[in-house]
Amino acid sequence: MSISIGKVRVRNRVFLAPMSGVTDEPFRLAAHDAGAGLVVSEMVASEELARSRRDMVRRARGAKRLSPFVIQLAGREARWMAEGAKVAQDMGADIIDINMGCPARQVTGGLSGSALMRNIDHAITLVEATVGAATVPVTLKMRLGWDEKSLNAPELARRAEGAGIAMITVHGRTRCQFYTGKAVWRAIRAVREVIKVPLVANGDCQSADDAREMMSLSGADAVMIGRGAYGRPWWPGVVAEGLEKGSGCAAPNLQQERDVLLQQHEACLMLYGAALGNKNFRKHLGWTLTRLAERGLLSAEDLVGLRGTLMTEHDNAAVAHRIAEVFDCCAAGEAAA
Repeated sequence: MSISIGKVRVRNRVFLAPMSGVTDEPFRLAAHDAGAGLVVSEMVASEELARSRRDMVRRARGAKRLSPFVIQLAGREARWMAEGAKVAQDMGADIIDINMGCPARQVTGGLSGSALMRNIDHAITLVEATVGAATVPVTLKMRLGWDEKSLNAPELARRAEGAGIAMITVHGRTRCQFYTGKAVWRAIRAVREVIKVPLVANGDCQSADDAREMMSLSGADAVMIGRGAYGRPWWPGVVAEGLEKGSGCAAPNLQQERDVLLQQHEACLMLYGAALGNKNFRKHLGWTLTRLAERGLLSAEDLVGLRGTLMTEHDNAAVAHRIAEVFDCCAAGEAAA
């Protein structure tokens, strides 16, 4: 069963979370093509986007192949959130998401991200400015609160809905928890009780069973997968398929995983250029190798050796060739087991 965000219908209830430095255009394309219900851009600084700063424009790319196309904006000034929303629309955004959940010190230190949960009156001025400038649905992502003494997500959510927000995502941790401990899915239900727009639960979703439990405990309409998709951009689609057959995709075999990774590698080189593309791709490759080892397809010794060679290789043709070799060897080993 799908849900609607304003007038935008999404194909299933498992979304890819926006992650800075991770959900670039190549990663989102891979997740989208594998059946994720929604994919969201990296956090894009609204002022820098409005000023056409190259790296922010690059972060926001994806209009030609992603549908719905979602750009997440961050900022602390109403003027720039409005200007950023106009640019995002001009870039083809079908939905604009507002970031009030990022816990990173370099973001909260600038009074953006989850720091906005410390001043809800100001946060609402940013919501109003964004909604007022947009003709597409505007959504909001937040945490439970700044810390355990200020669990004010329900208040922010209620007021944000009143200001025109079309969907709300809540990560089941406070900002001060960062990513430690376990996300408290049940705590998200307090938001469900005060809003009528779709609610998305985020934090520690690793499987279809997790997704079912998250929605049951939180009352959410959908779930969002973040770190669970590291090294496997197809995973939201696989979880969606586990929730409702025909809504996502089947788990890929090793040859298909190889092809997705090679396509992602090529797309990174095209987006960033040869040198920067190689560097940015390494984290994705590292996560993939780790997952292969966790599945018993690579030994600990092989993992260390591959990390040592592939993470330092500057010849992109050699990287692609070695990736293909690794997956072919894993497939042969799996067949022989």
